[in-house]
Amino acid sequence: MLDSIVFEQHGVPSASIVTDVFKVTGRAMARSWGVPDFRFLAMPHPIANRTDAELDQRAGTIVPEVVRLLLEGQTT
Repeated sequence: MLDSIVFEQHGVPSASIVTDVFKVTGRAMARSWGVPDFRFLAMPHPIANRTDAELDQRAGTIVPEVVRLLLEGQTT
């Protein structure tokens, strides 16, 4: 999250991805860094102990959202 916040503050498009159990933490970090409406993505938890095929499937599912966030940026 912090990397994305700093990148965006410097005009570099970014997309943070957390697993769903860390959404509250992500929102708290964004608030603490002064960007309470910072947009980030969440995917199902956990990712550890997943096969390459399972991770590929999850990544494929979220790629359109990553692209949209990178193209739209944080101001939308």
